[in-house]
Amino acid sequence: MTAKYPSARRRITAASLTLPLILAFAAQSAAADETSADTAATTADAPEQVEGGSYGGDIVVTARRRAETAQDVPIAISVVAGDQIDNTGSFNVGRLQQLAPTLQFYSSNPRNSAVNIRGIGAPFGLTNDGIEQGVGIYVDDVYYARVASATFDFLDVAQIEVLRGPQGTLYGKNTTAGAINITTNQPTFDFEGKAELSIGNLNFKQAKAAISGPLTSNLAARIAVSATSRRGTLYNVTTDRWVQSQDNIGLRGQLLWRPTDNLDVTLTGDWNKQDAVCCGSVFVRTGETQRPLNRQFAALAAAQGYVVPSTNPYDRLTDLDANLNAGNEIGGVALRVKWDVGPGTLTSVTAWRYWDWQPENDRDFTGLPIVTKSQNPSQQNQYTQELRYNYSGERFDFVVGGFAFHQRIDTQGTEQHGPASSRWTINPSNPLSNDPSVLDGLTAINTQYLKNTSLALFGQLSWKLSDSFTIQPGVRLNYDKKNGYYQRLVYAGDGSAVTADLTDPVSVARLAVFSPQEYAPSFSDWNFSYDLTATWKAAPDILLYATYAKTFKSGGINQNGVPNGADGSPLLAAATIKPESVQHYEAGAKAEFWDRRGTFNLSIFRTDIKNYQANVNNGQFGVLRGYLANAGKVRTQGVEADFSIRPSERFRAYANGAYTDAKYVRFVDAPCPPELSGGSSSPANCDISGQRLPGVSKWALSYGAEINAPAKLLGQDGQVYLGYDGSYRSNFSSNASASAYTWIDGYSLSNFRAGFRTEAGLDVYAWVRNAFDQKYLEQLFMGPGNTGLITGLPGDPRTWGGTIKARF
Repeated sequence: MTAKYPSARRRITAASLTLPLILAFAAQSAAADETSADTAATTADAPEQVEGGSYGGDIVVTARRRAETAQDVPIAISVVAGDQIDNTGSFNVGRLQQLAPTLQFYSSNPRNSAVNIRGIGAPFGLTNDGIEQGVGIYVDDVYYARVASATFDFLDVAQIEVLRGPQGTLYGKNTTAGAINITTNQPTFDFEGKAELSIGNLNFKQAKAAISGPLTSNLAARIAVSATSRRGTLYNVTTDRWVQSQDNIGLRGQLLWRPTDNLDVTLTGDWNKQDAVCCGSVFVRTGETQRPLNRQFAALAAAQGYVVPSTNPYDRLTDLDANLNAGNEIGGVALRVKWDVGPGTLTSVTAWRYWDWQPENDRDFTGLPIVTKSQNPSQQNQYTQELRYNYSGERFDFVVGGFAFHQRIDTQGTEQHGPASSRWTINPSNPLSNDPSVLDGLTAINTQYLKNTSLALFGQLSWKLSDSFTIQPGVRLNYDKKNGYYQRLVYAGDGSAVTADLTDPVSVARLAVFSPQEYAPSFSDWNFSYDLTATWKAAPDILLYATYAKTFKSGGINQNGVPNGADGSPLLAAATIKPESVQHYEAGAKAEFWDRRGTFNLSIFRTDIKNYQANVNNGQFGVLRGYLANAGKVRTQGVEADFSIRPSERFRAYANGAYTDAKYVRFVDAPCPPELSGGSSSPANCDISGQRLPGVSKWALSYGAEINAPAKLLGQDGQVYLGYDGSYRSNFSSNASASAYTWIDGYSLSNFRAGFRTEAGLDVYAWVRNAFDQKYLEQLFMGPGNTGLITGLPGDPRTWGGTIKARF
């Protein structure tokens, strides 16, 4: 298929830009005070760049679409400052989860990624374009509809707010679990800049730079760039290449026009590209299924003389024989207008974004030519418009506004089988299993598109009944419409179309792998969300709050195919998915102590979801990899605590923890786990009511500390420092239905850094991540066809390197 955006075919690598970045910025002076970055001065929506994050301190956030300190916001919120992101190497959402315990990120490739908070947000398994994510991602007020954006490096970020719990009033229907609110550094009317260079083992290279300043008396500009490259962590013995590499590049340019003191107009453009050798997996184990023994992995592999390169996943060896690629490109333009009109502020945010996905995968997870091609290139265009008015008064604060969203996604899929497929896929009792030509070259061509429109009106009021007691009601009226199309055409190796001829054994064998299908699903609905929060300032430094929210996640359509009925036609009843209905209860306390040198926040929550949108499958090899259905009810509840202390300028520490109990309350027709699947008498579905949701650890912790001492090196005044950041998560299931074969053991990670920084803005430090070389798995995958094959993705080994940063 031809890429929709020709630029996606240009190979621009991060490594190729590292040297120009160094040359462009290394010669700049680091003479100005590091604290001169006045992000907030350029736009009231952007928080001031202050020290804090997990370490505490006065942190300004915009969680309620207005600037206020984190301790005054009645929301469970984790805030990570830009400096902490840099210092801890948390340069994307996947690494950010080590600092925010209830944030979970899973990715088998950029498209098949999911971001969850408190165990909910997106169904575990293959991505389906026909539904929304439950965790909204926002960058400078712009909604990013594609979760693939979470795999890119953060670019010139001021801070990140992880809002836990439904945020449906102000952030919309796609925030039933929470939101990630990212604020970047904005243009300034004082000249400033920064540059950063990191190198490490595995040929790791990362360069970042930004420069900002005035062009005229009322026009300022900012340009930022980031580039990362790293050798892969898995070695492919078939292709003699390292896979799971990193290759990211990002650019952002901003213009701020301030014709008067009460009007700001900011134009932003960005472009980001990944071109990694990705994504692979390694053999982990096999597990017995209900298939006959001659149709399970050991027998099937022996029949073709196949031996895995290693049975130890931490040897990091794979033998995938199909091409691997994860070409991923996003970009867009946004115009934000802020106009101070008397006691309030009128804000308009207009944005266009695109996404171009060019993948190649190996979907049989082996070195045999079973599935020789598996790729679903996609292209997205999205348009958003938000208009809101913020008013602040003595007794009343409120936000009212409207939001419009339109998205189109086009996908062109190809899956092709090879000469080993007949022996692997067809029952050995069938003579056709010995004829490679039956399935060799069998190809499915999938064509699909989605048109997604959403319109909303929203409002939130803060009413100060007294100096210490405030109530905050919020409402949102939302309309959604989705129109889709799905077509799968099937061709034999000779190019002829495969039709439903049940009298021909060869045709029957081919249709058991791929079945032609065509349908055009549609969905539309109105929904009303509301919430109510009561806040009591029990003491000057103690805030108590309680929240009830009734919200929803939009219904959807199945865009990856649906099961066929007895007559061979698509089951159209499975083409649409009901909206999730969410009821949420939360209570919390926020306290500062020891002359505001320490903070302690506590929250308890419960979320009940009816018609939870889950991934299911029908257990057949290639007929249908997975589709969406509604589980009856899901519940998540738990306790979260955040603690930070800074007794002096020389020491600071933090500890955050969460206990999450997330389970299916009722799911009676779920996919069966592999140990109950594959046999002629195996149930078509299983009742997994009461089981834990996949991907959820009951216990998650993050903790760290930094100590420093004044020092003078090479004539420069500054301080030497030693920092530590650790995280722990208990075991979790890596399959949609819990299986004895797919539990991932709990693990802990430890990161250290030590360096010297000056008052002038120079920072030089060495770092080691996963310092104790913890061996752990990020995900486990079931091989297709219930053969019992379990593969997985090992987490990064110990990495080490050094970083030099300068501000001027």
